[in-house]
Amino acid sequence: MSSQVSTLPRQGLNPRQAETVAKLLDAAERELAAVGPEGLTIRTVAGRAGVSSATAYTYFSSRNHLFAELFHRKVLLEHPVEIEGTGPIERVTGVTRHLATVLGSKPHLAAAANHALLGTDPDVERLRVVIGAEIVERFERALGATADAELLDALTLALTGALLQTGLGLISYDHLADRLDAVMATILEGNT
Repeated sequence: MSSQVSTLPRQGLNPRQAETVAKLLDAAERELAAVGPEGLTIRTVAGRAGVSSATAYTYFSSRNHLFAELFHRKVLLEHPVEIEGTGPIERVTGVTRHLATVLGSKPHLAAAANHALLGTDPDVERLRVVIGAEIVERFERALGATADAELLDALTLALTGALLQTGLGLISYDHLADRLDAVMATILEGNT
């Protein structure tokens, strides 16, 4: 079943639908913090949001779809990055440090999204493309005129690899920003 969130553009939701989606996402974030990814169900999120399970499934086709949407909205859209700095290294590490800080403040959400974004659910696949485009766009803004495709690819691969390693427990959120700073600087020193 494909959901309205994935088949309608956000601006295509009427105000009541948009309010329902926002309530579900807020409830999901609270439920996720309380019970973790394994304990969360669409039914418990719906109950916490005060809507029926059928209504929740109208907007989110699966838990993974909900987790991916949470990551997209609560990590990326609600926390836009200010591109600052005098050089590409400073601007790019500002982008990755910002993301690492947001994820460190929401580790339950990051853990859920890590697993969800690896799934094959069509709604998740669509969001994976949207999330990837948002990350690339942040790097493009940080690099400005020097943003060539190979460099963007290297930065994106390094970031997503670091996020995967963090999700696997190989890097802590406390160390993620510093590790990314070093990796991004290494990539950029040879390419700018």
